[in-house]
Amino acid sequence: MQFTVKTRSQTEIIDITDSVQDMLQKSSLEQGLCFVFVPHTTAAVTINESADPSVKSDMLNVINQVIPWEAGYRHMEGNSPAHIKSTLVGASELIAVEKGRLVLGTWQGIFFCEFDGPRTRKVNINLFPFK
Repeated sequence: MQFTVKTRSQTEIIDITDSVQDMLQKSSLEQGLCFVFVPHTTAAVTINESADPSVKSDMLNVINQVIPWEAGYRHMEGNSPAHIKSTLVGASELIAVEKGRLVLGTWQGIFFCEFDGPRTRKVNINLFPFK
């Protein structure tokens, strides 16, 4: 299963929890694992707090300070910082599923992280039932 995410900024964090849960609802999986994978080298996925929107901006602020856009990178395409950010955050998350719902903590959400936008991106979902 797959859905798209349209980003609007060079760096952006988008809550995709509802989209992942919607894909899960379309399946018959009641108990198992949900594998979320971002097939891009300049984007990532992570789980973090979804209650306070300032967490997303704080995360981007620090990530952009630690890995600035101008730092003498040699990659000819000019997006080395995006590749580094993607590697540090990671391309996948594995989430338990119980009673047809994602098992996330009270404040947790699943976030798509754009590091070289704006673009139209893909998010792949694979479901694994427990037997």
